[in-house]
Amino acid sequence: MFPVRMLVHYAILAMMLAIIGSVIISWLRVFRVHVPYGNPLVRAIEDTSEMMLRPIRRAVPTAGGGLDFAPFIALIILSILQRIVARLPF
Repeated sequence: MFPVRMLVHYAILAMMLAIIGSVIISWLRVFRVHVPYGNPLVRAIEDTSEMMLRPIRRAVPTAGGGLDFAPFIALIILSILQRIVARLPF
């Protein structure tokens, strides 16, 4: 694997992990587990994932009952992007 392709692959992987981490943090908060807002790791995960989730949330309304499909859509987009990058000749 070429260095540029590896760099893009790991950047996409980091974004996917940040989105999954953000979902887990939000579930923990729903179940009233104390997750400190000021924790640098929590802030980094949420800030990183929000870069991709915010535009999707503006485009896709929240479903009934407060169900947010933005992380699911973002993970699908990132997965497709990862497959496209893997097939590029650079």
